[in-house]
Amino acid sequence: MRIEDHLRASARRLPEKVALTAGEKTLTYSGLDEASDRLAAGLIRLGVSPGDRAVLLLENGSEFVTSLFAIWKAGAVACPLHPSTRAEKLGRIVESLGASALLTQARLLQTAQAAVSRRDGSTVLLAWGLAEDAPNESSSRCEQLLAEGTDAPALHDGEHALALILHTSGSTGEPKGVMHTHASLGAACASIIAYLGNDENDIVFNVLPLSFGYGLTQVVTMAMVGGTLHLEKSFAFPAAILKRLAETQATGLPLVPSMAAAIANMKELEPGFLPEIRYITSAAAALPPAIAVKIRRLFPAARLHVMYGQTECIRALSLPPEAFDTHSASVGFAIPGTEAFVIDENGERAAPGMVGELVIRGPHVMAGYWNDPEASTAKLRGEAGGNSRTLLTGDLFSADENGFLTFVSRRDDIIKSRGEKVSPQEVERALYAIDGIAEAAVTGVPDDFLGQAVKAFVVLAPGVTLSHRDIVRSLARTLEDYMLPQSTEFCDSLPKTASGKLRLGLAQETIGD
Repeated sequence: MRIEDHLRASARRLPEKVALTAGEKTLTYSGLDEASDRLAAGLIRLGVSPGDRAVLLLENGSEFVTSLFAIWKAGAVACPLHPSTRAEKLGRIVESLGASALLTQARLLQTAQAAVSRRDGSTVLLAWGLAEDAPNESSSRCEQLLAEGTDAPALHDGEHALALILHTSGSTGEPKGVMHTHASLGAACASIIAYLGNDENDIVFNVLPLSFGYGLTQVVTMAMVGGTLHLEKSFAFPAAILKRLAETQATGLPLVPSMAAAIANMKELEPGFLPEIRYITSAAAALPPAIAVKIRRLFPAARLHVMYGQTECIRALSLPPEAFDTHSASVGFAIPGTEAFVIDENGERAAPGMVGELVIRGPHVMAGYWNDPEASTAKLRGEAGGNSRTLLTGDLFSADENGFLTFVSRRDDIIKSRGEKVSPQEVERALYAIDGIAEAAVTGVPDDFLGQAVKAFVVLAPGVTLSHRDIVRSLARTLEDYMLPQSTEFCDSLPKTASGKLRLGLAQETIGD
């Protein structure tokens, strides 16, 4: 089943149900279905054909969601990019994709125009929110296409057609374009729905960028079950966001750890202050157990799902909420309908407790990297039966005797100090357990004697005073001496990517400047 067919099915079943709220805009399922139909017809008239790539450079909002489904209804491939993407990088990606269309908004039009200029008119530029008297030589108004559009044709290319190219958010080098078919994206979202128990009664409150897999799955899962999605543009003002969260009476709250930490450290919040929330999810980075404990205390009626995934498979692991008390450092098991296991250096399944590479297998694994067969071959293994593929994640994990999987480190992040291997994740967990530490990150820095020295970056909660010596003294109660930071840098904040992940490389270069 193609992704847009889920929207059509929900529109037939629940035509007047609210599908989406964003700012002052509300769209019912029939309204979203009709608007995306008309925009799809406009895209087709402008020359967008099945299999073409269409770039989305839009903030979270109804325009993004309408454009996303319109691209799929036109048979094209959606390529969402974060709205902060600079013109030069955007231009390189548009050129690499050979994009036939770029959909943006008035605020970002100058950036979009600079990016498509290198394509000599091969990329059609469309914009939302242009003033009626604005010059319009280089772009088409999306609103005009909506007004002129008709129903889009139902396509029959099948679920194995390419649906999505997500660009990885790595801080070094050019991002890779991760290709997902309608089948792989649908399989990932169906699995998420299964373990979260989503249905049409859910209202999901989303501040995550829709340009990343974690945010985009909120759109798809709600369309699949007929639930309601509430969109906010960012988490820049947590107190205002929590007020909006209460107003929406949301039942689902997806977070990244930095957001969870901000909420956990808000002293004025009382446990149970949002009783409608039935589940909270955390992904994109490891959620420190100390922060998870605080979140569970603030949301006693909610089930907390600690998860792990990669862009290459959307989602891979989830810890059952009832297992948190006994396995707080784990990210659980493979999501329904998939497999996950650890292999040793010989490619054999690792024994319990042994650290090795995590392998993911299932129908949710990507089709490969755009225009990069060498990188695709390095990460993927052949068909594992049916439509499943096998992904080598490059991440180090261990599994206990009961199969609980625990993240150890990115392969390249392991710190080698005094001849010992130090997991930054383990030190970070211990740092977050110290009262008064709001955010923490750990990395290795060159050292003539140790090889690498453990260095901590710490953000203290307001009004808290801690020294490096205080921190080391606390850590020494739970960590071996070779794992203790040799230095601590105190920061006002830690640099993060647009998806909420810490950018340690940038931290090392710029925090001390």
